Amino acid sequence: MDERARAPAGWTRRGWLAVALAAGGLLESRGLGWGADAAGPTLGALLPLSGELAAYGAQARLGIDLAVAEVNAAGGVPGGPVRVLYEDDRSDPRTAVARAVRLAQHGTVVAVIGPVSSAPRDAVAPVLDRLSLPLLYATNYEGGGCGARLFCFGTVPNQDLGQLIPHVAAAGGRRFFLIGADYTWPEAMFRRARPLIASLGAEVVGEELLPWGIRDFSRLLALVRASGATSLLLALPGRDGITLIDQAATAGVLKDRAVAFLGLNEALLGSLGAGRAEGLFCAVPMVMDSPEPGVRDFVGRVQRQAGAAVVVSGYVLTHYNAVMACVSALRKAGTADRDAVTAGLPGLTFDSPTGPVSVGRDHHVTLAMYLARSAGGRLALVRPLGRLAPESGCGS
Repeated sequence: MDERARAPAGWTRRGWLAVALAAGGLLESRGLGWGADAAGPTLGALLPLSGELAAYGAQARLGIDLAVAEVNAAGGVPGGPVRVLYEDDRSDPRTAVARAVRLAQHGTVVAVIGPVSSAPRDAVAPVLDRLSLPLLYATNYEGGGCGARLFCFGTVPNQDLGQLIPHVAAAGGRRFFLIGADYTWPEAMFRRARPLIASLGAEVVGEELLPWGIRDFSRLLALVRASGATSLLLALPGRDGITLIDQAATAGVLKDRAVAFLGLNEALLGSLGAGRAEGLFCAVPMVMDSPEPGVRDFVGRVQRQAGAAVVVSGYVLTHYNAVMACVSALRKAGTADRDAVTAGLPGLTFDSPTGPVSVGRDHHVTLAMYLARSAGGRLALVRPLGRLAPESGCGS
């Protein structure tokens, strides 16, 4: 997923650790701790709970809260019921490190779930590794996130991008225009996309990496028209992506062009409303309106807990899966500690609303994927893609 801020030039793992330790000391000196640790294991949740990516944080929280409620209703885990401590990382690496250390200071925290964006993940992962605390990352991303205590429950490029490009090339044509935010995730996804497009006998006729906060995309839309593009690949999440799609629809640029939108989900579509973004393709780990019994049951459980109007996207599912995998590791070990999570996750297969999910020795997951298309302000299932193994770039 995208990042709102890069690590400063020249920063190393040692530099981030120094920030972390200083932040931890500052938190203690200001008396910002939460008091004595409660009995039972705790999950830390490090998410964007405010700012432009708050919608993603809200979706993640739905999945985490449901999983914890269900686990506790079934008797909890060794050591007692599970609780969650939430921290807002604001999609900022420095804030994320400080909040991650704050979570790590509590002895009952057995794992941290999150964050959403790439720069906070890259900043936090080595710090938590030094503190022997596993990080469970559940967002689609560019791959290559490798670490002894980093586990990725979202998708990597071969599971989403690799499914989208051939379909869009066949549906729309072989002249692609790539549009993304000027940050790590879109840049990496486009590096993967170019050779895949070329392998299909197609070509990239334009590419734009944009700064955040653009509110008038008329110049870009003119470039798309002039390029003769018949297919668009978008990696522009959050409000910017919705603004672009809204203006492109109004200007007629979406007409007669096939659009692949990386990271598209029902929560984003809800910002536009029915009829404003029809026919956008995405590859996702769950479609809310799928007829599959497991999905229908899962959506119903989320809505019974959080409200009937709540949108349930694949981000809810992947964060739910991260909690359930952690719980499975603790139950398998018969103890509730950080090492039990780290040791128990590799090789684990557990049940999910969309079927079995397997955690590989590379710390990434094999899971069911679906090709979907926007229709009526929601996602409609085009076809199941089956269980896809990740090409994580981390070995096995």
